[in-house]
Amino acid sequence: MTQQTFLITGASDGIGAVYADRIARRGANLILVARRADRLADLANRLRAETGVHVEVLAADLAQPGDLARIETRLRDDGSITGLINNAGIAGEQSFVETDPAYLTGMIDLNVLAVTRLSSAIAPRLAEKGAGAIINITSVTALMPEAFTAVYPATKAFVLAFTEALQAQLGPRGVHVQAVLPGITRTPIWDEEQLAKIPASMVMEVGDMVDAALAGFDMGEPITIPALPDNAQLDAYLAARAALRPNLSLAHAAARYGLAQAAE
Repeated sequence: MTQQTFLITGASDGIGAVYADRIARRGANLILVARRADRLADLANRLRAETGVHVEVLAADLAQPGDLARIETRLRDDGSITGLINNAGIAGEQSFVETDPAYLTGMIDLNVLAVTRLSSAIAPRLAEKGAGAIINITSVTALMPEAFTAVYPATKAFVLAFTEALQAQLGPRGVHVQAVLPGITRTPIWDEEQLAKIPASMVMEVGDMVDAALAGFDMGEPITIPALPDNAQLDAYLAARAALRPNLSLAHAAARYGLAQAAE
């Protein structure tokens, strides 16, 4: 079997660091990407010692065009990379009328643009080979934008729709594409004061979240919601959405708008 190598973004802590740990324990080599080189180095040293896999560290801020281009080039040109985990992202916005537009631009650059560009860099090579994986970490807020802030859920809705489109295009060519939708997870994206205000029953430990996501990956799930007790609910949601399709684009406006139809 070909040695697997996964490139993981946002790997210095939280979800990305746990993915790195779990993937290394499956015997795959790693390329870890994040802004904090010191944290990446500590994680890499531990994983090398504990698992024996090869771990490379690439310090990069994917919201910066130069750093993003450097990681794109690596994904495009390095045939040893068999999988990509797009985990890097930020939240932290306030209400839309109070948030600095520059912060929102940075969020879109990292949560949307980087995911798109990195996926685009590796997808042609994986499709040509007929193997490999792309795992995109999105969020349950993609399914309930009215319950959160304005831009963060929109970025995550993009990632979900983007991942579903990739599944349709790359899945038949042998590439395993998965969207992972965590709920509230105990990671550095939340501070302890915030988490203390949330019922404990709603907060998942990061190890449990990643283990469930990887179990879903192994099961071939295209969309994994680690907290969802009954996946039939997701199936019903997707079926209801699909049922809309025949009526979403028609020659005439719906009768309920009371518009006179043009003569045939």
